[in-house]
Order: sequence, then structure tokens, then C-alpha cells
Amino acid sequence: MAVTIGTGSRRHRATVEVYTRQGCGLCEEVEQQVIAEAGKAEVRMIDIDLDPSLVERYSARVPVVVVDGREVAELRLEPGQLKQAIRRAREERWADWRPA
Repeated sequence: MAVTIGTGSRRHRATVEVYTRQGCGLCEEVEQQVIAEAGKAEVRMIDIDLDPSLVERYSARVPVVVVDGREVAELRLEPGQLKQAIRRAREERWADWRPA
């Protein structure tokens, strides 16, 4: 199950996914940090234990933070790291929209 936090137009916002699991102290810390730093980004908390393929992929690595499909952190999230990743994702989206 994924819990989504955020409102507004998706076109202008980054999507932040946090792969997590119940009873994980590091996960709880990173979840709170992401909520505090995500700004207007859409945030999805994804419990890996509800999907065997996610358990296989992330089991020993949670929490894993993904911004617009790109893994940006695992186990720990440094202060400012999420904001920098969101800014980079936004810049890449704008570069894709510019006329050639």
C-alpha cells in the first residue's frame, strides 16, 4: 500500500517515493525528513512488505528515496539532499520542455 501526500498539478511537481517497512527506525526518520523537506513534491510512502518483488529489490536497503524514478538515497538521507534532487529533477523536466 502506498500513502500519497501532496496536492496540485503533477506536471509541475516532482514525485518522491520512499520505500519503507513497518518497524524500521531508519525508515521512520527518513519519512519524517522527507515530509519536512519535500515542499510541493508529491510524496508516496511505499511499504515494501506488501509486494514480494519490492521485498526482493529493497529488503536490506530500506529506506530508499526515489525522486522522479531516480534513486537518490538509501539507508540515510543527508540534510539538503532531497531538496537538491528535487531541484535537479525539475531542471531536467524544464530542459525536456524547451524547444530545440
